[in-house]
Amino acid sequence: MSGTAEQRLKALQAALAAEHAAVYGYGVVGGRVGEVRRAEARAAYDAHRARRDALAREVRGLGERPVAAAAAYALPFPVPDSAAAVRFAALLEDRVAGVYSDLVRATGGGRRTEAAAALREAAVRAVRWSGESVAFPGLAERAEAATGSPSPAPTA
Repeated sequence: MSGTAEQRLKALQAALAAEHAAVYGYGVVGGRVGEVRRAEARAAYDAHRARRDALAREVRGLGERPVAAAAAYALPFPVPDSAAAVRFAALLEDRVAGVYSDLVRATGGGRRTEAAAALREAAVRAVRWSGESVAFPGLAERAEAATGSPSPAPTA
């Protein structure tokens, strides 16, 4: 496998792993979020399941074995109530956006277009959950990882 093909596969597998985690996370969100936002959580859950399934098919289509979902995931903070569920949903979407920004960089053509659409959808959901946005979704945490220090996230 060429370096570019390996990078593409690695980014696809990372996106798949992020979608597995998001599906799990939205199970938590759906159980805690208030009635007013439950339909929004269900729609996000369904969207992540669909993306997860499409990514798994794509990885299999490349002749590789898709990364499996974990049996459970450690939550970044306790999610005892609706307010915490909303914060968690925003964090899930920010993390998914970051992984899709990597996939945009690693691919081209139709796959890049699809990854950009997934990035946009995650960024929009993150804004809906948090009420805040960043100038370049998916890139703030990448800048932080590269420098080792938190980078300011501009808000709209």
